[in-house]
Amino acid sequence: MINPDFPQSYWSFPEQLKFQTANTMLPPLGLLTVAALLPKNWDIRLVDLAAQPTSDIDWEWADLVMLSGMLIQQNGLLDLIKEAKRRGKTVVTGGPYPTSVPGEPIEAGCDFLVKGEGENTIPILIEKLKQGQLNGIIEHPEKPDLSQSPVPRFDLVDFKNYASLGIQTSRGCPFDCEFCDIINLYGSKPRYKTSSQIVSELEAIYKLGWRNTVFICDDNFIGSRKHAKSLLKDMNVWMKSHSSPFTFITQASINLGQDKEMIDLMTEPNFSTVFVGLESPDEDVLAMANKFQNIRNPMLESVKNINKNGLTVLGSFIIGFDGEKPGAGQRIASFVDASNIPVVMINKLQAPPNTKLWDRLKREKRLCEQVGTGNSTIGEMNFLPSRAETEIDREFVALWDEVYDAPNFFRRTYNYYITMRPTRKAMTKKEGRKYSAKPVAYGSSFSLQKSLSDLFQFLRLCWKQGVISKARVQYWKQFCGILRTNPSRFIQYLTACAMGEDMFELRRKILEAHCRKETNVDNHK
Repeated sequence: MINPDFPQSYWSFPEQLKFQTANTMLPPLGLLTVAALLPKNWDIRLVDLAAQPTSDIDWEWADLVMLSGMLIQQNGLLDLIKEAKRRGKTVVTGGPYPTSVPGEPIEAGCDFLVKGEGENTIPILIEKLKQGQLNGIIEHPEKPDLSQSPVPRFDLVDFKNYASLGIQTSRGCPFDCEFCDIINLYGSKPRYKTSSQIVSELEAIYKLGWRNTVFICDDNFIGSRKHAKSLLKDMNVWMKSHSSPFTFITQASINLGQDKEMIDLMTEPNFSTVFVGLESPDEDVLAMANKFQNIRNPMLESVKNINKNGLTVLGSFIIGFDGEKPGAGQRIASFVDASNIPVVMINKLQAPPNTKLWDRLKREKRLCEQVGTGNSTIGEMNFLPSRAETEIDREFVALWDEVYDAPNFFRRTYNYYITMRPTRKAMTKKEGRKYSAKPVAYGSSFSLQKSLSDLFQFLRLCWKQGVISKARVQYWKQFCGILRTNPSRFIQYLTACAMGEDMFELRRKILEAHCRKETNVDNHK
């Protein structure tokens, strides 16, 4: 099993990985799930090219090569198909990209293309292999019942390569955003694993020695509030019985900000961060994109509710929507400034294959020939927008420039954590009550080696931001301020500061690329 390399994007976080002494963020959960669906007597090796290279020994050992990838990994996946065929291997390809754009992997030479989810397609593949079939397209007309999904093969993972591990409690999303491909891949009716399945997965990674961040990579963790609340209660029981070994991160819709009970249920078992698609502060743009859940309540109020009740928001914004008026970039910048969200994802709109946006643009003959890179932070738009693309580009670059100017970033980060309530442990200690759980922030079990590594990375951060940064005076003022006024959030504050290093680097690359593009245009003229 090979996971293609992951090109640099918002999600790469190379600087953050240095602080966590990891090679990449997450192992490929899809391949780990498929591995658990394969016959028990199969000998399986996993090579994640984002973490380690593959070797001639691995290639020679393999009888069958299985590949998976997202749209952003398309080039790496196609190259791997060609390399595997050059070496005479049988190749099976699946995952979001091959499911959405099957023609390209087939043209590259894969033998079996698996469309859809593994729980009900891998058994079909295995049967065809038993029958001696040499190629084919594997698909199933129904979405699988996730209560039958096995515990992924986490034992195939070399934990030292990763900053976090992924698990999944549901697939699908009840919302219908025009630009999103989730409902095309996984459906608009969410399907769920049972609480006992999730507890089994937590137990599995705990027994294997994991003591760090767990990313619950659901499309929308609160797609069913009833299910989420029930699951959270069971997770809390397990976490307390195991001295809270994990910190959780997940994805959720903005309506989380109107449900304090849900936020409390999430922070109780040590959820720290939620990724939220905010997209635009313009309600008419949100309505045109079918993002109605972001209109029902004031977005700024919801973000502040999530913040003050103990969760960090990673927000996502998109520029380039149809109907968007000039100045969209500055309006996003103003929202980011008012909300104090430290780290936001800033994208140029791309139309993923087979989405409602893709279909509409195709009817309107506005799609470009290329499918799109899937890299919306560095890649180009794959359609003709409703306003001048040069105007969108300039607003996009100006937005990155303003939001990730170091003084602006540090000010937001400080204001965000200074207004967040203290941790549960700190509050109960202040009230003189014993707190049974022992939340961890971002670390694993104690060891001298880890303590020295943490000290080195802390000193490295202080050097980069407190000595050589143009905002060094501000850094130390805020450093002392957070320790004095909200010390229980100090680690989260420093973690956000470390993430800023990746955003500063992306900002630099985006500004440089824009300068080159403008120079080329001027030279052409």
